[in-house]
Amino acid sequence: MAPEAAAIPLLTPYKMGNFILSHRVVLAPLTRQRSYNNVPQPHAILYYSQRTSKGGLLIAEATGVSDTAQGYPQTPGIWTKEQVDAWKPIVDAVHAKGGIFFCQIWHVGRVSNSGYQPNGQAPISCTDKGLAPVIRANGVDVAQFTPPRRLRTDEIPQVVNDFRVAARNAIEAGFDGVEIHGAHGYLLDQFMKDQVNDRTDEYGGSLVNRCRFPLEVVKAVSDEIGPERVGIRLSPFANYCESGDSNPEELGLYMANALNKYGILYCHMVEPRMKTVGERVESPHSLVPMRKAFNGTFMVAGGYDRKEGNNAVVENRADLVAYGRWFLANPDLPKRFELHAPLNNYNRETFYVSDPVVGYTDYPFLDGSF
Repeated sequence: MAPEAAAIPLLTPYKMGNFILSHRVVLAPLTRQRSYNNVPQPHAILYYSQRTSKGGLLIAEATGVSDTAQGYPQTPGIWTKEQVDAWKPIVDAVHAKGGIFFCQIWHVGRVSNSGYQPNGQAPISCTDKGLAPVIRANGVDVAQFTPPRRLRTDEIPQVVNDFRVAARNAIEAGFDGVEIHGAHGYLLDQFMKDQVNDRTDEYGGSLVNRCRFPLEVVKAVSDEIGPERVGIRLSPFANYCESGDSNPEELGLYMANALNKYGILYCHMVEPRMKTVGERVESPHSLVPMRKAFNGTFMVAGGYDRKEGNNAVVENRADLVAYGRWFLANPDLPKRFELHAPLNNYNRETFYVSDPVVGYTDYPFLDGSF
């Protein structure tokens, strides 16, 4: 990297636990819906290696932990040997270019329908409250959700174990660690948010009870692969998939403090301004109290541009900044930030098409190559 890059805060080195990062620009976990039959495909080798820089951190797209975890077409899993084996060459390609690669492990909970579920059963959740149909991100299709089945108290340890096994499988596939998906209205977030969780057992009611299941997942995963390989993504302020909370500050702070007990590597939080998918709003709220409370690496995401990312680092509001849409459209985003080069525009219409090239590996590098 050019010497003048040292003046750019996002491009300064950072020590994340045992990992030496050369810069602070992270590839956010981005669902791309190109893993046919829930198996990662060879075209992902090029996609991820294009976005790899030496000492750069990449977080893989949300990856299902079990056959009940799915809710979207063509998303990858990591619960079968075939899936683990399919991830290996993708991980190898990132490592070959000196990147650090984490796998985001995921369960959608009630954000699903019986068509995605084994034997056509109902999706599982903390509740039996269903979701209203929504227009999909492509603006055309309507997603229909089957009312979920409330997990029995004695079934919850099995789901915790699914996350544990998925984490072990991720390490088997060669990943450097995992990010537990506790954000955006999916299963862990459903348990945490009082708008959704209407349980009366030890997993519902009080804030402590609502956070019990996510923290059991954190403990199980940390015990399995070591807390130094574990991150978590949280979105206390968001209301994705009808998962809002009446006191998001209290929820975020409670989780930040509770996570310290397990000594995990990082906490990845979504900015309060991102209330819904792709929509940025003015917000009086801040992640700074959570940043101060959490002892490990603190990563932020949510509509950042170059200037805002630099400011977040300079003002010590974050150690790392995750970029989604801009990294999707600019495989060499850290280099462009270094040179203050113009960015490719992203095409939202091709975010989720299943084509192995279009909108996936066909965004050009600065030199015009692919």
